[in-house]
Amino acid sequence: MTILTNNELSEICNHLGKSKIINIQKIFGGCINHSWRIEFQDSKFFLKKNERDHKLLKFEKYCLNDLRKYSNSQNIIIPKVIKYFEYENNEFLLLDWMNFNNFNQKKLGAGIAEIHLNSNKKRPNKFGYPVPGYIGTTKQLDGWESNWVDCFIKLRIEPQLSLLRNGSLSINLINRILSNIKVHLSDHDPMNCLIHGDLWSGNVSTGNHEKGILFDPSCWWADSEIDIAMTRLFGGFTDDFYNEYFKIIKEKKGSNKRTTIYNFYHILNHANMFGGNYINQVNNYINLILSM
Repeated sequence: MTILTNNELSEICNHLGKSKIINIQKIFGGCINHSWRIEFQDSKFFLKKNERDHKLLKFEKYCLNDLRKYSNSQNIIIPKVIKYFEYENNEFLLLDWMNFNNFNQKKLGAGIAEIHLNSNKKRPNKFGYPVPGYIGTTKQLDGWESNWVDCFIKLRIEPQLSLLRNGSLSINLINRILSNIKVHLSDHDPMNCLIHGDLWSGNVSTGNHEKGILFDPSCWWADSEIDIAMTRLFGGFTDDFYNEYFKIIKEKKGSNKRTTIYNFYHILNHANMFGGNYINQVNNYINLILSM
């Protein structure tokens, strides 16, 4: 089990201006970073430590701060970044500590819709993101495209296809996949907004007053349906969530087929990260896309 060294604990205290930690509790559940609850006499924090070479937590800090710009605190909470620092080749991210409750998902659905709507009002004219990031541990490209189809294919699908093991897909098959994606997205009018980007049930909860809580984002400016598609990939979201979301942002015709196309990105990423059965799921998704 990874531990925090005395030097690291001293560094944490220095950054927070605190003198004595009274309790440290390891938090289990994540497979990418290590995390703890750090308790002082007058406050508690959530600490994440990244031992990988890539700056995963620096990207997370950027995303959390970005999401907070557009959130309605009456419905949803985005953890406040208290401090980010690097020490001895490791990254550390300190966030406000929040207690999670069993939850009603109404405010979660409304809160996500409001982030989408509020960021869309910025009138962005390009899709993408200004900084390079990660989806899980896989690199997620930065850059901008004025056309949504170009953005989704060039910055998201093609990089994932290029990572597939052993070059298992022929050039001809890849071209057919990309052609079908272009056909089914070309007549769609996307709602360009800031999305969470990794919106599965393990990255949401609720806290006090049943407010939704979002964490572990992988943000970019994209079609709002990207987030909603992922909520359907692994389940865990209730009718209350969707009812409240669609009260604010209406569901568009053809969203079922786009859900398959958008989730293809995440299935490719899981195949590249974990292999195994996800490789079979990639083939299933390819067959679905080619049969549309």
